[in-house]
Amino acid sequence: MDLATVVGLVVASVGVFVGMILKGVSVAVLWNPAALLIIIVGTIGAVMIATPLRDIKKVGKYLKIIFTDKKTMEIHELIEKFTELSEVARKDGLLALEAKVNDIEDEFMKSGLMLAIDGQSPEFIRDVLDEEVGAMEERHSKGATIFSQAGSYAPTLGVLGAVIGLIAALSDLSDTGAVAHAIAAAFVATFYGIFTGYVLYHPWSNKLKQKSAREILEKQLIIEGILSVLEGQPPRLIEQKLRAYLPSEERRRLNEGK
Repeated sequence: MDLATVVGLVVASVGVFVGMILKGVSVAVLWNPAALLIIIVGTIGAVMIATPLRDIKKVGKYLKIIFTDKKTMEIHELIEKFTELSEVARKDGLLALEAKVNDIEDEFMKSGLMLAIDGQSPEFIRDVLDEEVGAMEERHSKGATIFSQAGSYAPTLGVLGAVIGLIAALSDLSDTGAVAHAIAAAFVATFYGIFTGYVLYHPWSNKLKQKSAREILEKQLIIEGILSVLEGQPPRLIEQKLRAYLPSEERRRLNEGK
């Protein structure tokens, strides 16, 4: 589970709804089926118009990425692993890495190392792995775009819902009390539109982008590590080279740890 996503959602919701109560607004006024229909169903329909169906079908997978943490090796662990692989390759040759590869869970890293063991050129390995990274980046970008679009459509549909509510409220001005109540209810759609757009959809889009960027960084490090091992570079040089992928603060802590 991605704790930051879950806790952030809870904190944002508590902030909004407790703030409503402190302002003297009853949470019960938010129960408005018509507003929910306009915002939720309307947003889904708008996104479907703008997005191919094959991408819409993957929304469940994108939500799983947002709410779960993918188990991957940390960057410093990858550096240690490539340092170890380099020592083995320099001592016993590339073929000796085959026994080590079987213990690696990361399929991207495993396939790249197998290409190196099979004697493929560095240029071919880089091209194959770069293509895979590019395809992954495109998939992730589509997911982020879907939620970004939803975040743009929902607030606008909220305004539309408010307009519809105002039309209904002002169609009969004989009962001023009922008109006031209807106007208040009309703005519930705007509330739902803004809340879903800026508390759910846009943050989800940004979370996908950040997770994608992190995964791309890790895969780029893996590519450089594989090619460095293939070229027979010394372990210390590989470690120094791959540390460039670490933020300066992490590099400092790693140096202090050693």
